[in-house]
Amino acid sequence: MNSAPQSPAEPGARRRMSGIGRVLVAVYGVLALAALGRSFVQIVQKFDEAPLAYTLSALAAVVYVIATIALVRSGRGWYRVAWATIVFELTGVLVVGTLSIALPGLFPHDTVWSWYGRGYLFIPLVLPVLGMWWLAKHRPAADAPVREPLAAAERPAQ
Repeated sequence: MNSAPQSPAEPGARRRMSGIGRVLVAVYGVLALAALGRSFVQIVQKFDEAPLAYTLSALAAVVYVIATIALVRSGRGWYRVAWATIVFELTGVLVVGTLSIALPGLFPHDTVWSWYGRGYLFIPLVLPVLGMWWLAKHRPAADAPVREPLAAAERPAQ
């Protein structure tokens, strides 16, 4: 048996990572890997053809990776990081999606967020809305430790 004391944030993290929460994290993880792979190939093979589009795809990939990690981790600090990345993601998909329709010449090649994520079955448009809903429903307790993301590595292993 594990006799290590549990912090107040851990039970909330377990609730957040059950059922739909696990599915949400899995979809974020898959999207992070897909965006990372796509942006890596685009930047290596043909960056000069559409530098803005490929840079935005790489930015989207980084946002998805950070959002995935923040959704898995417990504590108010990670909760805030999750909110920040998911709001940034929604803003990005709305802005880039609108610009890719209104000014198609600006994006000669698609990004992850072009046409509101059309190349990814519109998941980039729907996912942040679901993520924000999920975060709102699974807020950490007021007395939960902050657990700042950068200080997480300093915690003792359990």
